[in-house]
Amino acid sequence: MNSRQRRGVILLVLSVLCAVGAFAGVLSVIRDVNSKVGPEVAAYRLKSDVAPYRELSASQFEKVSMPERWLSSTAVTDLSEIRGKIAVTRLEKGSLLQQDMIVERPELEAGQQEIAIMIDAATGVAGKINPGARVNIYATFEAENDNGKDQSKVIVENARVIDVGKLTALDPSQNSDDRRRTATEAVPITFALTTADTQRVAYAESFATHVRLALVAGGSDTVVAPDDRSYTLDEDK
Repeated sequence: MNSRQRRGVILLVLSVLCAVGAFAGVLSVIRDVNSKVGPEVAAYRLKSDVAPYRELSASQFEKVSMPERWLSSTAVTDLSEIRGKIAVTRLEKGSLLQQDMIVERPELEAGQQEIAIMIDAATGVAGKINPGARVNIYATFEAENDNGKDQSKVIVENARVIDVGKLTALDPSQNSDDRRRTATEAVPITFALTTADTQRVAYAESFATHVRLALVAGGSDTVVAPDDRSYTLDEDK
């Protein structure tokens, strides 16, 4: 082997050693990154905005993989956790779902039953009444004859709302009587009530001129005084 050949062999060996060193360096970097990042887990990202107090479904989310150490302890990693849950606030598109964003859908208590009625969207809901809210239910009744007086009554106090449906346009053909003449859109509201209160609401929905809701301040169970449970216009004269 002449000197030129020896130099070539030496350069080849050096090239191999450099390649091995570079490969080892890459493996070291990968091991270092893996040690810092850790294993990946599933998380769920919102495909679109979700309105508050709406029931959640799997179709609203897309699955993404993220390093476990980068997720908060409250991140939802199993989509079965949303079953029977509603959004507690407005959820923004692209946000990762967290456990504190969702709550259980309000359920019936012992002795209660559900009743749903359509409430005028403009005057009875105004977008502020949501599941879990407490409301007083008012009904106005026309006088039975010319000698009587139109009257407003509190028919149920502190009724608990358990569901708010979607805004629905009323059918004009079914909206021709005086009691519904001003309503063009309504929202189905479901309440959890005792049997007696359920009957009061059913009666008012059938025979009252209007049924309206008044939101009760959060955390309070306001009691309406007996003298304030009914009202006629001549009381202010």
